[in-house]
Parts: sequence; C-alpha cells; structure tokens
Amino acid sequence: MSMNSNYIQQETVMGVVPMLKGDRQYSFMDLFLTTSGFGIATWCYTQGAYVAQFLGFKQMLINIFCFNIIWILIACLPVLFAVRYGIDLWIWLRSVLGGKGVAVLATVISLANFGWYAVCANLFATSMINLAGTFGLILNEAIWEPVLGTLCVVLGTLIALGGPNVIRWTNRFLVTALLCAGAIIVMLCFTSVPLADIAAVKPVLGSGTSPLQNFMLSAEGNVAFAFSWSTQALVMPRLAKTERSGYWATALSYGVVAPFFVAAGGVMALAMFVHTGVYESDPTKILATLGGFGFSLISLLLVAFANVGTQGTGSYVNCMIVKSGLPKISYRLLVIIAFIYVSLLTIWGGVAEHFGAFISLAAYIQGPIIGMIVVDYLIVRKRKLSLKSAYFIKGHDAYNYSNGINLVGIACVIITFAVAILFIYNPFNGSIKSTIFLLTTGSGFTAIFGGLLYWIASLTSFKKYMLRDRDDLGIV
Repeated sequence: MSMNSNYIQQETVMGVVPMLKGDRQYSFMDLFLTTSGFGIATWCYTQGAYVAQFLGFKQMLINIFCFNIIWILIACLPVLFAVRYGIDLWIWLRSVLGGKGVAVLATVISLANFGWYAVCANLFATSMINLAGTFGLILNEAIWEPVLGTLCVVLGTLIALGGPNVIRWTNRFLVTALLCAGAIIVMLCFTSVPLADIAAVKPVLGSGTSPLQNFMLSAEGNVAFAFSWSTQALVMPRLAKTERSGYWATALSYGVVAPFFVAAGGVMALAMFVHTGVYESDPTKILATLGGFGFSLISLLLVAFANVGTQGTGSYVNCMIVKSGLPKISYRLLVIIAFIYVSLLTIWGGVAEHFGAFISLAAYIQGPIIGMIVVDYLIVRKRKLSLKSAYFIKGHDAYNYSNGINLVGIACVIITFAVAILFIYNPFNGSIKSTIFLLTTGSGFTAIFGGLLYWIASLTSFKKYMLRDRDDLGIV
C-alpha cells in the first residue's frame, strides 16, 4: 500500500475523512457495547449520590430515567446524518458555526469534557486506596492519589492510541462484566438494607428550598449529565453500518445503560445513608461496608476496568472532536496532549470539588449547540449538507461565512449562555432566577432557547447568509 493510501486510511479511522460504508466496522452490538463502556464509569456513582441527597427513592428513579431518556432521544437524532454521511457532528457543525467557529468551540468543549476524565481518574485513585485499605495496606493519599490517578490516564491513553478496533474489543469484555457487576451491586444494596428503609429516607431540603425546586435542581444535574454525552456521542456512530443501529445503539447506551448506573449509585448512596448516616459515592467504600471483604473484589473490577475503558474511549472521542476543528494536527499528537492535560487536572483534583457547577457550565455551552444542530438538521437545512463545502474543497466556500465564523450560530451560543446564567439559573451559586427553570431546567432551557433563536434567524433576512450551500446542492 502506498504512503498516500496509508495516510488516507489513517485519516479515515483516526481523522475527519468521511467513512465509506465498506469501511465501517461497528455492528449494533459493537457500538452499543463501546458507547456503554464509555458511559459506565464511577462518575455515574458521583451523579447518583448527588441526586440521592435531594430526592426520595421513587422520585430519584423518575428523575434519573425520565430526564435522561427524553433528552437523549432528542439529542441523538443527528446520529442519523452521522451514519448517512459517514461523518461526525462537528463536520456538520461547520455549516452551523463555520470552520473557525468549530475550531474554537470544539477545543473549548473538549477542554471542558476532559474534566470528566480527571474526575474519573481521581475516583479511580481514591477507590484503589480504599480497596488497598480493606487488605490492610494503608497508602498515603497525598502521594498515591495523584500517582494512581495518572496511572488510570496512562492506561486509557494506551487504549486510545490503539484506535476504534482496540476500543471495540476492550468494551466487548468490559461492558458485559460491568453490567453483571451493576446488577450484583443493586441486589446487594436491597439485601443489605431493607427496601422499605431505603424508600423511607427523607431528602435534604436546603434553607428556603421547596420540594419542587429540589426535584428540578436534581433534574438540572441529570439533563446536564445527558448533555455531557451529546457533543461526544456523535463521533462513534460514523463507524456504524446502518442508520438504525447507529441511532438505537447510541440512544440506548446513553439513555438507559448510563442512567441505570446513575440509579445504582443513588441506591448505593441511600443504602449507605441508612447504614451509616452518611451519603457516599465511592463504590469501593460502599461495597466494603455493605458487603464485606469479598465484595471489595467486585469493586476492583468495577472501578479499575470502568475508568480505564472510559479514559480510552473518551480520549479517542474528544481528540476526534478537536481534530474536526484542527484537522492538520495528527491524532496521536492530540492524544498525547490530552494525556498531559488530563494528568494535570487529575493531580490538581479540583474538578470533583465543584461537580454540580462543572457539569452545568459545560452543558450551558453544549445545550445551544444541541438545539441548533437538531433544528438545522430537521428544519433549516432539511437533512442536506454540502460535503464539498464542509471539507473546504477549492471553489466551495459556503461554510466560510465571515472569515470562517458563522456569526448567527456563534451569536446564538453566546446569547443563550448569557440569558441562561443571568435570568434562568446560575450554576456558580445554585440560584434559581426564574420559574422557567422549574419547567425546563437551566440546561434544558439552553437547548430549547438556542434552537429557537437559530430557527427564528432562519426566518429573517439572515436566511440567505445561513443557507449559502444551496448553490452547491443545486437547490433554489
């Protein structure tokens, strides 16, 4: 094979070249297991414990599954075009944001997304320290937490460097084991602590906070959690063989499997509260307390493999996002840069301390993009994209807009972000600014409002500016 064809093959799998049908490797089960492996990590237990503090058992389950499923089913609609064109979300977003707009926002969002993997690595480290303690080995947290956290990042980076094929085979074994472990954990909680006692736990109400506000604050966490997948979710489906398998594998993974583990985390936190009077999110500590020494071995499987596998898939996905905006940078170099960045965040350890604000702020950037891409795909561009302009083929500059930036798309993101923080919900201090929050949540508002702004702009004189690609497509 010539050097040129080798380069093309590499840029197809680990770059931004459209994936032809004959090159697509992932069946429904491959994509389902890979995306599930990506979603299953100890951050699910952090999320579950976060929600469990504010809601009773039944409300917690309703909150977790309903808000995740509804928003994921909507946010995953663009998977259909991702499979049809063999491209990811960020290539299509060149039509919404412009080439340079994608470069900027893809980088910003990936920098935010990588915070998740620092949380993941920190949880891996603390869980391994706690696990060692159950065997009588006391490790100094100040020394071993950054060391073990960085080890998690290193192992995930090795998987990412292997690319989609290594990720696929890793997750075939990983997810099956983890689903079994998750079922065991839930059964352990219900057998160690009576269900009636778990259901009887009263939620914590902050000063001046009503039950409805508690419910919607928890919903904000779940919507933001669902949105955290959105800009990452539409990278892997380009490897799927059919549109149907691409959509349902992605939607079921993020809308059902990941929320199941969030719910498991919530049940674990409630059971631990009944048992000890303290909410806890570390699965190793909970399993050791509720199940004894033997179940600590299950936590080793749960924590070690889940977090390492997630690091690998997450590094691949987010580096592909950045590569959509900066295609000339090699995939391997991006993976190495990501390794350094996540390692530094892991050693710092500050992301986990501001978990709720972190996921909401990240969602406030991703929310309007979700709204705009769904509106653009279904209503404005009517499922027709100029690949020639999307790849900046000479003579096709429809998506260059204003020096590479679609001013309409960028304005929608900025306006929505500002309106949400100033008038709907401020995740910095947790203050609810408007009763609209009690209907949409803050993150949900950003998706609705961002999409609405974009649609309204398409009905004005901006329409010609937004649809410069119609000549390329031969559409009047």
